[in-house]
Amino acid sequence: MWGIPVSLRDRLEIIEFNGYTHNEKIEIARKFLIPKQLGEHGLVENSLRLDDAAIDAVIRGYTREAGVRNLDREFATLCRRAASKVVEKGLKEVKVTVDNLHDYLGIPKFTREENSANGVGLATGLAWTENGGEVLAVEVVAVPGKGNLLLTGKLGDVMKESAQAAFSYIKSRELASVSYIQSHNFHIHIPEGAIPKDGPSAGITLASALASLLTGRAVKKGLSMTGEVTLTGRVLGIGGLKEKIIASFREDISTVLFPRVNLKELEEIPVEIKDKMRLLPVASMDEVLELALENKAQGGKGRKWQKQKVAK
Repeated sequence: MWGIPVSLRDRLEIIEFNGYTHNEKIEIARKFLIPKQLGEHGLVENSLRLDDAAIDAVIRGYTREAGVRNLDREFATLCRRAASKVVEKGLKEVKVTVDNLHDYLGIPKFTREENSANGVGLATGLAWTENGGEVLAVEVVAVPGKGNLLLTGKLGDVMKESAQAAFSYIKSRELASVSYIQSHNFHIHIPEGAIPKDGPSAGITLASALASLLTGRAVKKGLSMTGEVTLTGRVLGIGGLKEKIIASFREDISTVLFPRVNLKELEEIPVEIKDKMRLLPVASMDEVLELALENKAQGGKGRKWQKQKVAK
């Protein structure tokens, strides 16, 4: 869309298509993709047995997309190799399970990292990509220096500015002594450095990771967050909330902090996902840190977090 001139884009009716949920992909695979590929490869209905666990493993380990195009290709590969076994070995039935799936599709293309590896200076954010929602890890460490902020992980300009805003806000709250801040550099890294990352929605994640490092209070396990942060600690709205929450659900992270202004968008989230999640709207960093950080410090260098007083 960015390549289309504004004057032309203004005359278009934009139709957006949301990505499929994980459960929707399983149903599409079972009812449409697998029967289609069986027919195209000369296999009768019961000659290939593929249970839901194996279908789930194909979706999680061999595809990463909003739709099902690559999933269809993986099932085509699977059916070709199953048909080969039927012909070569004279089998009447081929059973594919999670344990022998790699014999048909090879080594998984995508491996799942530890879910929500939160801790002191470690936080989990949520991002929107062309392939749907993604979970984003944020790591912060302090090293001897002169109070500078270092950013790595192939971050775009908007995300770099968001990190600077988060850093300035956290410094304004005086969570650590001035001498400590001025004698250390703070390095923020977002892993998977080969993948470009941009946008302001990681703001509260970056601020939470910095606050966690300075106070010594770990970010709670099983929690992810998304939202833009301002210099005064307000949490602004973001896009792609549905896809982000689905990504958190997919990774078994059941608690999500999101901007209160996005509250109306919860109607778009499938009921089977919403009922299993703890979705907490927030409007300020005070709320974020109260919900996100453990109460007990683990040997941090800073001070106890106190709510900011707002003049009436």
